[in-house]
Amino acid sequence: MHSKARPCDAEGVFLPPGTPPPPLTEKTPDDWTPYKSRVEFELADYLFTKNQTPAHSIDHLLNIWAASLIQAGSKATLFPDHRDVYRTIDNTPLGDVKWQSFSVKYTGAIPDEGAPPWMADSHDVWFRDPRDVVRNMLANPDFAAEMDLQPYREFATENNERQWQDFMSGDWGWAQADIISKDADTHGSTFVPVILGSDKTTVSVATGQNDYYPLYASIGNVRNNVRRAHRNAVAVVAFLAMPKTTKEHADTPGFRNFRRQLFHSSLSFILKNLKPAMTKPEVARFGDGHYRRVVYGLGPYIADYEEQVLLACILRNWCAKCLSPRGNLDAINRNRTRAHADALIEEYDSGTLRFEYGLVGELVPFTNDFPRADIHELLAPDLLHQLIKGAYKDHLVDWVEKYLLQTHGKRQANIILDDIDRRIAAVPPFPGLRRFPQGRHFKQWTGDDSKALMKVYLPAIEGYVPTDVVRAFRALLEFCYLVRRNIITEKSLVEIQDALTRFHTYREVFRTTGVVPTFSLPRQHSMTHYVSLIRLFGAPNGLCSSITESKHIKAVKEPWRRSSRYKALGQMLLTNQRLDKLAASRVDFRIRGMLSGTCLSSVLASLEPSAARSASVPDADVVADSEDIDAPTSVLAHVELRRKRAQSVPALASELHIPHLVDLVRQFLTEQLYPDKELAEVPVSIMDCPHFDGRIRVFNSAVSTFFAPSDLSGIGGMKHEYIRVSPKWRNGHPRKDCVFVITDPNAHGMRGMDIAQVLTFFSFRLRGVYYPCAIVRWFNRVGDAPDDDTGMWMVKSSSTGDHAFAVIHVDTIFRSAHLIPVYGTDPLPSVIKPHHVLEIFTLFYVNKYADHHAFEIAC
Repeated sequence: MHSKARPCDAEGVFLPPGTPPPPLTEKTPDDWTPYKSRVEFELADYLFTKNQTPAHSIDHLLNIWAASLIQAGSKATLFPDHRDVYRTIDNTPLGDVKWQSFSVKYTGAIPDEGAPPWMADSHDVWFRDPRDVVRNMLANPDFAAEMDLQPYREFATENNERQWQDFMSGDWGWAQADIISKDADTHGSTFVPVILGSDKTTVSVATGQNDYYPLYASIGNVRNNVRRAHRNAVAVVAFLAMPKTTKEHADTPGFRNFRRQLFHSSLSFILKNLKPAMTKPEVARFGDGHYRRVVYGLGPYIADYEEQVLLACILRNWCAKCLSPRGNLDAINRNRTRAHADALIEEYDSGTLRFEYGLVGELVPFTNDFPRADIHELLAPDLLHQLIKGAYKDHLVDWVEKYLLQTHGKRQANIILDDIDRRIAAVPPFPGLRRFPQGRHFKQWTGDDSKALMKVYLPAIEGYVPTDVVRAFRALLEFCYLVRRNIITEKSLVEIQDALTRFHTYREVFRTTGVVPTFSLPRQHSMTHYVSLIRLFGAPNGLCSSITESKHIKAVKEPWRRSSRYKALGQMLLTNQRLDKLAASRVDFRIRGMLSGTCLSSVLASLEPSAARSASVPDADVVADSEDIDAPTSVLAHVELRRKRAQSVPALASELHIPHLVDLVRQFLTEQLYPDKELAEVPVSIMDCPHFDGRIRVFNSAVSTFFAPSDLSGIGGMKHEYIRVSPKWRNGHPRKDCVFVITDPNAHGMRGMDIAQVLTFFSFRLRGVYYPCAIVRWFNRVGDAPDDDTGMWMVKSSSTGDHAFAVIHVDTIFRSAHLIPVYGTDPLPSVIKPHHVLEIFTLFYVNKYADHHAFEIAC
């Protein structure tokens, strides 16, 4: 492979190895152009990006600010009005990619009489040059340390096992580089795959134009964590046309084909400026300061099933990846390819193509206009729509309801479904867990709702459905969580295939009971392609449509809400352009070291020392249960306490109703002071153990920081999680979270951990040593393996004896654990609420589906 990503100069001449890059910018560290100062930039960024302040409110705020400055005797001025704010942002040269448009209309034969109106309509498509957008991404210093400049194959250091993570670790990029390298002119170049995604979105259910069709672009070189974190590594590059016509003509073959071909022709035109550099390299600047010769290529396309049907030019209910017949999708068949489709179109008539192969021969995919591009190969896996919304929510969850209706009749089935809802609503709280206070019966389901239901649904249905149904859910959940991993190994691929095999086996219960007649469902069938797609494109979590759906909020929905609603698209385009300029400016200022500290601290530092000392910045209160951290990977896990109040050990013993708490503290100190002593050297009597009778500080929460790259986390994969032990959570009932406690550091996962409920946190000092502690109530593991049906470990409450409680060091706490009761077969009384269940139930599942990090621990 000759794709070595060698640095070159601006003319494309390769540099000697070790040549340092030129400076990223010639600007000085005090050049805020086009802003006058940091205060102006921070204000503009806050008003436009963070607060999204309307123009009239900007004017009102600036008037108040100007009045305060005049009153203070200052001659300094900020922006006079909102027009000056917008004008300054527009004058930013960084991140500037202008919007353009073109019109498309039908050019085929038009009947002399009775021509449908759509044949005369003209459709506008707005876009910005994707080449410029891609070049801005390559030049972004934010991505310099998070970018792969050439394809690679990754192997684990322990056992030399192949693994897949970021996009360039897949076989597709490697194969593309091999093809490109056959041309000697491309040697030493950087291969840049352009990842596309499109999906219609609705901004409002009110009247008027409320549907938009954005097209997004990213590059395969940036790593998955950057793309998932929405750090401008995904950009909107077009708003596609959505032709409409009268009901009389909407379902005619002519209009359907025109609408589809309009989509493909628009994409081909939008991407045309990328085409020359797909065969001959061009020179581009990178975020590390170096120039490199780049060769572009069309990479994977992120799309849900309906969009895949459009992209692959096939009929619905067929697979866009393979030739399996729509009536038997799980039959093994060859993959679709561009060459095979072309051969079929040349050989067969339109009817045969549609009936035998599900192919619409009249359409030409946009990929046919570009080298090395095969749309069937490039369709990416879609975790959100294929697995979470599709196979799980729309299939299995609905099938359970059908099973109950068919088995018990409508009246009894509704009673059971109400009890399932009560079970879901009674689940104890957990950081990041969405609540279902009324169960799952609401009309508008989002992707986040479906993800949340996956975490709590399985224990809720156990006892009401056959064992094979529970095992089918377990198999599908394990498949979903395995393919969602940040790093997937050869062993993981075997586990994925095993989960798929088990799912296919146990789902038969729905067919044998008459719930469903067939499993020829495209979104379920897509699961059979995941192993091969992981080998091609790396971990699927970097190509999921949840990335583009999240981008809808910033690129479409929020700009629409900020518009006047009249001819909103033009205002939305301008808003996107200004957001890009502000984001590019922030990166530029940060790289030049101009945004260290806060705006206030930088101003104070420039004042007299006495003035700086007289001011202070208040600390912010943290109220969220969990949050991602934009920080580098530092530790596997760490827990810190948050101070609340002070008291003594006896007072705390009385509050918690643990009379022997003083003895527990002595036992804790003995373990801390004699960790490596022989048994004979340790005090035998509790009265001989070290004791503490001073003041303690009691805490109502602790923050756990751990590495969780498969979950929503910062760029470095780090995540904050708050462990709550509040007597009155949100002025209501007590909340006492459960945790994983490391009891055997040499064992893996749950075999090296126990589950405990934290009753409170406290700390004290003894002989100059600081001891942060937790008082916990233990849960004992049931058996030495997870439950066969659910795949979850089971624990039971300890007795109320002396061994039920303990004082432990917070360093032994790994993170929060989520327990869900084993509900059994009895209905749950409606009076049972989330704060009751840890006290009234005795047997629990350790919920490994609470998030992906918990899945890794308790798998």
